[in-house]
Amino acid sequence: MGAGKTTYGKKLARHLNFDFIDLDTYIVNKTGKSINQIFKKEGEKYFRNLETENLRLLRETNNIIISVGGGAPCFHDNMNWMNENGITIYLKLDSASIYSRLSKAKAERPLIAEKSKSEILEYIKNTLKERGAFYEQANIVIDSKDLSTKKFAEIIKDYLSSI
Repeated sequence: MGAGKTTYGKKLARHLNFDFIDLDTYIVNKTGKSINQIFKKEGEKYFRNLETENLRLLRETNNIIISVGGGAPCFHDNMNWMNENGITIYLKLDSASIYSRLSKAKAERPLIAEKSKSEILEYIKNTLKERGAFYEQANIVIDSKDLSTKKFAEIIKDYLSSI
């Protein structure tokens, strides 16, 4: 959450002439409900199942970059599935930088919307600690703090030329 997945995903898709799909937006369009509405009405477990189901459906689509929410890799063996079915990128960012980015749009984030500033920072630290092992399994791990588009493109190009 807040690491730049959508921003860099769109740039990479344009560069490769691929389609870009933000999984959360895809789910919103398909269900007609916001992520906040799904969380509030159906709960996180329901959302995680929906997220996994839709991620798997996208497997049938070629030439796409998919940006998944921060929790997606941590449920239903999604990280292994993504690694087996594509190339995964973890945009790594420290908790203070994530906090700075998220505090500006917390109302749009169901997992932090009702938290105080100190609770948000604590949540980010704990979440990174819990999810880090999943994220680190990505094919490419990039420090996204102060990451330029040029540097991002170089890292991806180098990886693609090595496989």
